[in-house]
Amino acid sequence: MTAVIARVFSEGFRVFFLSAGLYGMFAGVAWGVWLASLDGLMPYMEQSYAMPPVMWHAHEMIFGYATAALGGFFLTAVPNWTGAPEARARFITLVALIWMAGRLAVWFSGVLPPLFVALVDLSFVPILALKIASQLVRRPKPQNMVFLYLLVLMLASNVMVHLEWMGVTVDTLNTGIRAGLLTLCSMIAILGGRITPAFTRNAMKRAGQPEASWPVSVARLDRATMILALLLPLLVLALDVGPVAGAVALVMGSVQLMRMARWRTGWALRQPILVALHLGLGMLALGLILWGLAAIGMGNEIGALHVLGIGCVGGMTLAVMSRAALGHSGRPLVAPKPMAIAYGLMAVAALVRWLGSDMTGGYMTAMLTADGFWIAAMGLYLFAMWPALTGPRAVQQP
Repeated sequence: MTAVIARVFSEGFRVFFLSAGLYGMFAGVAWGVWLASLDGLMPYMEQSYAMPPVMWHAHEMIFGYATAALGGFFLTAVPNWTGAPEARARFITLVALIWMAGRLAVWFSGVLPPLFVALVDLSFVPILALKIASQLVRRPKPQNMVFLYLLVLMLASNVMVHLEWMGVTVDTLNTGIRAGLLTLCSMIAILGGRITPAFTRNAMKRAGQPEASWPVSVARLDRATMILALLLPLLVLALDVGPVAGAVALVMGSVQLMRMARWRTGWALRQPILVALHLGLGMLALGLILWGLAAIGMGNEIGALHVLGIGCVGGMTLAVMSRAALGHSGRPLVAPKPMAIAYGLMAVAALVRWLGSDMTGGYMTAMLTADGFWIAAMGLYLFAMWPALTGPRAVQQP
């Protein structure tokens, strides 16, 4: 057991991808219990946190679950981008404990001073940003430095949430939640636009497909995505919801669809570990278009936000975490069957939650069903990736 714990805390992808799965499942169960108590399916349970359960749920999915996935990704990918040494086990342990402390502080916010809760919860992202900044300066490429800007927006979004929880402001919480989610989507648009066509191209090359059929990245569409991705969450922080932010989201979603038209999604259907990336980015495009329409008065904003939160963020984090866990633990880049099912369940959860947003009689049933699919997807991810995240590196066969 001691060896397993030491191994988990020795590499960023292990501890944070494991934490993301465990916390994602816990948060889903806690949310489902509260929903079931509202529906009379079980007795009402008093909450240990100070904020309304809906706000705890939104905050912890964005600034809890998703930031764990970000921590694992950046601590693993940035050294590969820059040639910098990987973070030492001591640092990884420290920053993981800080992330965990943030989750506990929010969970027990009903008995803790709001300022203390804010300070503990807000400390993770700056420490992570400083670490990756120290690595990025070795090779300060603009396309990588933009992630520091997005991490600053992530922190600013969370600050806005805590300001209202502390009573300093009266109308910044919803803005912070929206901006935090859209900042995650901007990161996914930029990163996903790099890795999805590249991984698909590599797979097609290995399969002997002719070069003319490989995915193509269009430079002007990539540049447009970069600009829009950097602009959208900033607009939301400054203006909240409005026609300007809605128009930017509509354009960004449309550009994303145009990018994907050249990425050979049809061929990627042969490999679940590839199609999960395409599916997550498809949810990004759909969610941005739906949110943009809602921002100009056409459609349901809550449904659109859940397409982005579950379908895009949930789907892409599962896709990236599973692929990175397999690759960095020396295992073949082939999704085990439970993992492939998890990809599908996450997409179904997003669609069920979106459809349920416009229901009247079946609204609660749709929420509980979507939550059940989320929990099942997280459980399957943990089951499939447990050996890669906790076990020794696989020995490559000659």
